[in-house]
Amino acid sequence: MNDLLDHLIPYVASICNPIALSSRQDAVQETLVAVFRALRSLDRPDALYAWVRSIAVREAVRIARRDARDIPVEPADFTASGTTAVTAELGSGHSRGHGHDHGTSSHDPHLAADIADVLARLSPEHRAVLVLRDVEGLDEREAAALLGVPEGTVKSRLHRARAGFRRMWTR
Repeated sequence: MNDLLDHLIPYVASICNPIALSSRQDAVQETLVAVFRALRSLDRPDALYAWVRSIAVREAVRIARRDARDIPVEPADFTASGTTAVTAELGSGHSRGHGHDHGTSSHDPHLAADIADVLARLSPEHRAVLVLRDVEGLDEREAAALLGVPEGTVKSRLHRARAGFRRMWTR
């Protein structure tokens, strides 16, 4: 069980961090609790990561909605892992005033802070779509199934999320 936990924690964190932001630790913990409670119901062990991803997204969005930005984001604690793909997709060449090329360093603390700042301004639903499409690499159909919304909703949310991210990123 500990080996499974060691493998799942980084994966779950990479999904929950950019969605739940300052409540990311709660989202990771709630996800892992839900996973281990329902582990016996997993019919296909080869689908473990897809199953865990669906639980992680659901929990991260639920917790982000609950918090509704009441808790300030702590950019220094926000890791850049799982977020550089978002900025690469959204036009990473734009500087946010730190003199860094945000597309080249995945461990730049300024990059992590800038990404956290921009993501915090997006709705949990928009953050979830960005993570699923631009970090996890799911297509619209897969993201729609995971989120329980129509494919057209995913497309419109993704368009709005990317546009909002770009607009805030280039300021």
